Amino acid sequence: MTGFVYLVGAGPGDPELITVKGLKALQRADVVLYDRLIAQELLDDAPAHAERIYVGKDLGSPSQPRQDAIHEALVHHAKLGKTVVRLKGGDPFVFGRGSEEAAYLTAHGISYVVIPGISSAIAGPGAAGIPVTHRGLSAGFCVFAGQEGEANHLPETHWQAAALIGTAVFLMGVSRLSKILEKQRQYGRPESTPVAMIASATCPEQKVITGTLATIESLVTDIHPPAIIVIGDVVGVRELL
Repeated sequence: MTGFVYLVGAGPGDPELITVKGLKALQRADVVLYDRLIAQELLDDAPAHAERIYVGKDLGSPSQPRQDAIHEALVHHAKLGKTVVRLKGGDPFVFGRGSEEAAYLTAHGISYVVIPGISSAIAGPGAAGIPVTHRGLSAGFCVFAGQEGEANHLPETHWQAAALIGTAVFLMGVSRLSKILEKQRQYGRPESTPVAMIASATCPEQKVITGTLATIESLVTDIHPPAIIVIGDVVGVRELL
């Protein structure tokens, strides 16, 4: 008998921010394939017999798993008749490759369900007192991401959109901060535009630094991934809350 796969979003960091449905799936798992940024406490909610398999992609690690190996592991365990939970930070379909995994499961006849999670793109700013939209300041927002340590290969049209919309949110952008700020200036953001960087969002060690396009780079010398960059007038709302 073929098993079943749950693609579960674990939320932005705080273990209590997983959904009730996601937690229930985790509690009936036989196998848990989990990512780097999930709260480790969540693994305690899996049954004692459940196999816990780390498949996180560690920055700079030569032994990090390839995505196709993760695909194969999901299918392998499901074909053994097991209930498999693929536990991902944030939401499975927001820069989480959940759609790639879902497509692979579909192609191999494996039943699955997607359990959405709270994305750090929204929850991170929110936990720092920064709304991504605010009446009179921003009627929309956009989110961009890329692997830390890599050059950013966003098309120029995306860079332009990031500078023109009310709020721009960048995930995994610590090592690319200079590039991000440069492109915001290039496409018209004023140097006085408020900027925030939020490290370890929603966790006890959360750290928030605010500045402007002109000043933020000199203020964040002690910020390490994972961190979120928020650019736009909504950053100023933090001072009111």
